[in-house]
Amino acid sequence: MLKYRGELLRFLRARRATDEEAEDILQDLFIKVGALHSGPIAEPRAYLYKITANLLFDRRRSAARRARRERLWLDTAQGAEQEIDEAPSIEQEMIAREELGRVFASLETLPERTTEILRMFRIDGIPQKDIAAQLGISLSAVEKHLQRAYLAVIRARAELDAEIPVPRRP
Repeated sequence: MLKYRGELLRFLRARRATDEEAEDILQDLFIKVGALHSGPIAEPRAYLYKITANLLFDRRRSAARRARRERLWLDTAQGAEQEIDEAPSIEQEMIAREELGRVFASLETLPERTTEILRMFRIDGIPQKDIAAQLGISLSAVEKHLQRAYLAVIRARAELDAEIPVPRRP
C-alpha cells in the first residue's frame, strides 16, 4: 500500500477530495488493508483503487446525509420561529414616527440647498460628483452640505437618546 500512496493521493485529489479528507481516507485504507485476512491479491493496485473509491463514496454519502439531516432540523426549528409575528406593535410604530418627525423637523431648519443635496445623495442615490455638476458647485461644497445635514441628524438622535431614561442597577 505504501508503494501506491502517492498515486492514491492524486486519485483522491482528482476527485476533489480536500487534503485532510484524502489523508483520512488513506488512513482508513491502511487500517482496512491491515485488517484483511485473505490470501494473496492478484491485482493489488486495482484492489487499492477500488477500496479507495468506495471509501470516498461512503464518506461523501454520509456527508450528504448529515447535511440533509441538519437542513431538515434547521427548517423545523425555523418553522416554530416563523409563527412569531415580528411586526412592530402600534406603540413602537408611534414612537418611530415621532422620532422620524423630530429628525425631519431638525432637517427643516437647514438651508433648502442642504436638504436638497441630502435628498439627492441619500434617497435618489446620485453620486456626489454628479450633484456638484448639476448644481454648479464644487465637490467640496457638496461634502460640506452633507456634513451639515449629518450633524443635524446626529444632534436630533442625541436629543432623542437623552430623553430615554437609563435604567439604574440596584
